Amino acid sequence: MQDQQKSSLALFRAYPGLIDTLGWIPLANLPTPVEPMRKLAEELDEEDLFIKRDDLSGDVYGGNKVRKLEFLLAEAQAREAIAVMTFGTAGSNHCLATAIYARKLGMEAISILSPQANTSLVGPNLLMGYHVGAELHHYNSESTAERGAAWQTARRVGVGEPAPHLIRRGGSSPLGTIGFVNAGLELAEQIRRGELPEPDLLYVALGTMGTAVGLSMGLAAAGLSTKVVAVRVVDLAYGSEAGFNKLFDSTAALLRKPDDNFPKLRWVDANVDFRHDQFGEKYALYTEAGMEAVNLLKSTEGIKLEGTYTGKAMAALIADSLVGQLEGKAILFWNTYNSREFPAEAMERSYERLPFPVQTYFEKPFQPLDPKS
Repeated sequence: MQDQQKSSLALFRAYPGLIDTLGWIPLANLPTPVEPMRKLAEELDEEDLFIKRDDLSGDVYGGNKVRKLEFLLAEAQAREAIAVMTFGTAGSNHCLATAIYARKLGMEAISILSPQANTSLVGPNLLMGYHVGAELHHYNSESTAERGAAWQTARRVGVGEPAPHLIRRGGSSPLGTIGFVNAGLELAEQIRRGELPEPDLLYVALGTMGTAVGLSMGLAAAGLSTKVVAVRVVDLAYGSEAGFNKLFDSTAALLRKPDDNFPKLRWVDANVDFRHDQFGEKYALYTEAGMEAVNLLKSTEGIKLEGTYTGKAMAALIADSLVGQLEGKAILFWNTYNSREFPAEAMERSYERLPFPVQTYFEKPFQPLDPKS
């Protein structure tokens, strides 16, 4: 039965030698649809604009993290983990997705959080995390968060529990990145079925890099010439070209070890354009261009983006269009943001029931460009 389920993934269809050696749990609704953005194309005077709707990747919670968690939580389950621990800022989509899907599989979730610029999206993510039973531990810096994670581990071990299974920030380990190698191969199948032309350019936010690395590898493995435009939205400590290259090579090695039919790819084979011009002043601080992009996609296509990741990635696409760089090209925007609504009972919970350190996000003002400020 598990092998039959695995055959639903493009990765396992292309490389069946991975079926018996690579753990995987079905969590996402795949393939996610590709849709034309006709109204946006008309607004920008372009012809072929498409969007990959990874915002619909899960029934409860979508976005790009679900693909990674199919592999990461399979590893945790194989190791009989009672709890998983991961890391992010206060409004981390990755921490929330991990909590939702870990709890679905019967595992506890521990979120190690650090500060970020306040937005109207942070509070709902915290409420939803609390709703699904996540332990929320907020620290005043990333260095203290690391020490806090060690303390939370020691606390559990000290009472006879196993140490939590660790998941890297953003889920961007080589194992998590495989979820987006599959995504690149999934896109190649959609192109072959005629759902869209082969894109000349694929725009995606570059955060902890697993999404962009996996896509570029999957596209290369499929023999496509699509260039990934990786729009950096994080500090260089998390989104550097050197880090990209290292993650690319380690992911390729992880795939070739069980199946030498997987191509001998190295980072030099990644067809990627790193863009640093949309980052702004710091992580999670909105930019005027990013919020204009959010508003434009909502008014034309009715699709929701946000200011930290997807708005900045869309701003890069729009900026390139305005200077004529997209003329005559087929363009794909990869939407990594969740579009599923949170249940009302989660949002109606009093924030005062949350741990005291995160309550400040409900009490201090949002940043100036936030639509609810």
